[in-house]
Amino acid sequence: MNKINLEQKLGLFSDYWSPKIVGELNGQLIKLAKFKGEFVRHKHDNEDEFFYVIKGVLKIELPDKEVTINEGEFIIIPRGIEHKPVAEEEVHVLLFEPETTLNTGDTTNELTKEIPERI
Repeated sequence: MNKINLEQKLGLFSDYWSPKIVGELNGQLIKLAKFKGEFVRHKHDNEDEFFYVIKGVLKIELPDKEVTINEGEFIIIPRGIEHKPVAEEEVHVLLFEPETTLNTGDTTNELTKEIPERI
């Protein structure tokens, strides 16, 4: 049982769109990530996704609208909903996801992280 300092963990990496595992809770992985630019449009057929913005502003493009998530806010993307995260400036995000969640969902490309790094 160890306490986790989010700022310290965020200082350990600089790569974008590459979530890092910082903990586990009841079959859920707790991940930290830095986003900048546009991610791939994708969906997760079997998992909901939780995005909590620690720093910056994250936009999520959905099929029918765009949602802006500011610092201190979160959004849950229900399974099966296509979405595309966009970060005009660097954004720090805390993610809660089932262990089976692939970061690019139903899309596979150079941003896919089959086995996220633990830090």
